Amino acid sequence: MGLIERLFSLVFGGGRNVVRETAEVFRENAEASAARETQLQTATLTQHGQEFNHPQKGGFDQFMDGINRLPRPLLAFGTLGLFVTAMVDPIWFATRMQGLALVPEPLWWLLGAIVSFYFGARHQFKGQEFQRSITETMLRVPQVVENIRSLNALSPSVADHDLGKFAAKADGNAALSEWSGR
Repeated sequence: MGLIERLFSLVFGGGRNVVRETAEVFRENAEASAARETQLQTATLTQHGQEFNHPQKGGFDQFMDGINRLPRPLLAFGTLGLFVTAMVDPIWFATRMQGLALVPEPLWWLLGAIVSFYFGARHQFKGQEFQRSITETMLRVPQVVENIRSLNALSPSVADHDLGKFAAKADGNAALSEWSGR
């Protein structure tokens, strides 16, 4: 027994694990890597959150928020205005469209890029808001499931009774009839 104990003390003794330390030379420790990754992600999210943690916006920030909300309605109402103008005064409208025909193509590409980036960034922001709302909704799922269980415990026959009525109105649907028979 002393020989085996000395052998294990040599390999694992002194609070060290020689096998693990040797293996880590050739392959990264997955647990330590995951811990470092979690620490990095937490620090990144904390820093990102602090950038938007402003308790009260100043007058300039509120003014700029208002300015940032203008392009979409102005583009929409401007386009509708062009349609109305084309019907009210076709000659005036045709004259303006001939002027637009003289705009060089690279300028159209630049306009397209600016509009695409503006609406693309807005689309991404709204998508992130949507994901956040889905997460909040999913956090409420356990409570909803518990509420449904409580309601079913109060009156378990109500659900079966209603399904039976629905299956009776199915007018010969074999699948619903079989299902309601269970």
